[in-house]
Formats: sequence, C-alpha cells, structure tokens
Amino acid sequence: MSTPHFQPEKRPTNFLQSVLYAWSGLIHTVVHQRNMRMHLIAGLLVGLVGSGIPLGLAEKVTLIFCVLLVLFAEMLNSALEQLVDLAIQQFDEKAKLTKDIAAAGVLVLAIGTVVIFAAVIVHNGGTIMANLDAVQRQVLWGVPLVFFGGALMHEQKKPVWLDVLFALGAVVTWGAIASWCESYVFAAMTFGLLIVCGATAIERQRLRRLAPP
Repeated sequence: MSTPHFQPEKRPTNFLQSVLYAWSGLIHTVVHQRNMRMHLIAGLLVGLVGSGIPLGLAEKVTLIFCVLLVLFAEMLNSALEQLVDLAIQQFDEKAKLTKDIAAAGVLVLAIGTVVIFAAVIVHNGGTIMANLDAVQRQVLWGVPLVFFGGALMHEQKKPVWLDVLFALGAVVTWGAIASWCESYVFAAMTFGLLIVCGATAIERQRLRRLAPP
C-alpha cells in the first residue's frame, strides 16, 4: 500500500502574493482572537486622541509605535498558540506555560502603552484645557466611530446590510473628524484600522456562507 504524497503549499512567487498572505493572516487573527479586537479598539482611541490634540513629533512617533508593537505582539502570540496546538494534541503543562508566557508579554506591552498614553495626556493637559471645544467635538464624533468599528468586528451574526450600514457610518464619522484633525498621520492610522474592521466583517460573512447549514 503506497503512502499518500502531500504537496506542500506553494510559496508566494511575488511581492503582491506575500502581502495578500500577510493580510489574510492579520484578518484571521482579528476574526478569531478577541484580544486582537480589543487592541484594535484601543488603537482607534489612540488615533482619535492623536488627531484631536496637537502633539510633538516624539509623542506622535511613540504612540504610533506602541499601537503597532502591541498589534504585532498579539499576532506573534496567536501564531505561537497555533503552533503549540498543532504540536501538542493533549494537555501538557509546558505547552500551557508557553502560551501563558507569550500572553504575559503582550500584557506587559499593553500596560506600558496605557502608561505612555496617560503620560502624554497629562503632559498635554494645558493644551487640552485650552481646546475644550475641539476635544468635545472629537468625543462627540469619536464615540460613534469607535462603536461602528467595534460593531463591524463583533462576532455576533449580522445581516450584510447591517455591516454595510456600520461601514458607511464609520466612513462618514471618520471623514468629519479628518476634516478638522490636528494630525493627518493619526487620521490615516485610524482609517487603516477601520479598513481592518471592515475586512473582518467581510471575512465573517464569507465564513458564514461556507459553514454547513
């Protein structure tokens, strides 16, 4: 009896395929990892703050780097969990410890980001108090934007038209915020995170169509 021959998955042959595979991995992580969705919501909040108050270059770079670093760490943690689950088919204390340590690394980064974010807010307290009208306007439009982003990523089953409505709401609120923002870099980051939210909703709809009745 011959042993079946398995063909390994082909490697990407060009840069575009590599980007598409990486994008697929990002969306898969958001769809299946609740913590990743929480980090994206936190990233939206940071983007709103950064686009609402004037910050120095060092503060901008630090906040953006922290957001991206936390997302990167969460993706590495998810990849490690997948690898451990693939290698270990039954409960193993060392496998559990490996997952716990990786998760602790993400937690440390997240706590550090919160501390840095709070330090930036405190340092710019005078600027915030001097621009209360702008801050209130940012909150007024920012809360719906975060809601729309979170609703797009939510795992609850939704009709397609509702996801479309959430996406339109996110684009409209982002457009309003971008029209008066203090930093187009943070506005662009916020828009990029919203694209991830929308792609997550699309992937959920696709998976539900493929699921057996």
